[in-house]
Amino acid sequence: MTVSEKNGTILWLTGWGISDSVFNRLRESLPDYHHVAVDYSEVDTHEKMIHLTEMAAKNIQHPLIIGGWSLGGLLALKLAVLADGLLLFAASARFTRPKEESARGWADAYVRLMIAGLSKDREAVETKFRRMMFTEAEREEGIEQRIPSRHDWTTPALIAGLQILREEEVLTQLQHIRCPVFLVHGTKDTICPFGAALELVSLVPQANLHTIPLGGHAPFLGREEEIAKRFRSWWHEQSNNSN
Repeated sequence: MTVSEKNGTILWLTGWGISDSVFNRLRESLPDYHHVAVDYSEVDTHEKMIHLTEMAAKNIQHPLIIGGWSLGGLLALKLAVLADGLLLFAASARFTRPKEESARGWADAYVRLMIAGLSKDREAVETKFRRMMFTEAEREEGIEQRIPSRHDWTTPALIAGLQILREEEVLTQLQHIRCPVFLVHGTKDTICPFGAALELVSLVPQANLHTIPLGGHAPFLGREEEIAKRFRSWWHEQSNNSN
């Protein structure tokens, strides 16, 4: 099957500090799509990270689906105007939140502590964050082992990603997103709480939420075939409706 015969291109935007290879099984489960990825591992400022993502999206022929996880999900929402559809995993329209919105995100002070900690003990910061991704049940199933090994990103790249999580928000843009959005979110996500998914689906006009009961922050790991099947069915429906 040639690129022109495929159902579109998915631009994959990974989560903070994680190699793009985390999506390999998903891509293998979606052979009927062309796949492109953005490499954030050596970007040294958050402005360059945003620019790199925007340029990648602009250079892809339509139909374009932007697939984003966590940090990548926020960037996908930010660039929704360039896309024909979004595929989001554990995404939030604003990562840092005031205390009264703790059911939707983290306090900014916690992210600042992560940034400061990277220069002192990067290993400890990454280890703690990665452990928070999974529920105890997921760890017992071995899903944690499916995350690529660390140290793929440079320290400046890690800081740039955290700065985006601190500073960028798209809450005010959600009602203007016109492309269809497929959300996948775990109910036990402690990094991007499930409340952020409920907020998104309530504000984005064409949003569909696929809930992973008791799932953590990497809701696609170990569920790639099921999610690929659901996404494919949903995208075909959207494509037929638009035609």
